[in-house]
Amino acid sequence: MGTSLTPEFWERFAVLLAVAIVATVALSAALDTLVVRLGRRHPRAHRTEQPSPRLSRTPTHC
Repeated sequence: MGTSLTPEFWERFAVLLAVAIVATVALSAALDTLVVRLGRRHPRAHRTEQPSPRLSRTPTHC
């Protein structure tokens, strides 16, 4: 009772796979663009805190 997959099935499978890949890449690029634009509109530079002393680049153990 083994049935083989027809060439028509593989053709449709390839087309659907290609459409899914293109849609995924396009949606990802659109969302990336949206996030970048939102990041430029609302920068996170509103902080007034000083950086942690552990993160400073000047040595403190001289």
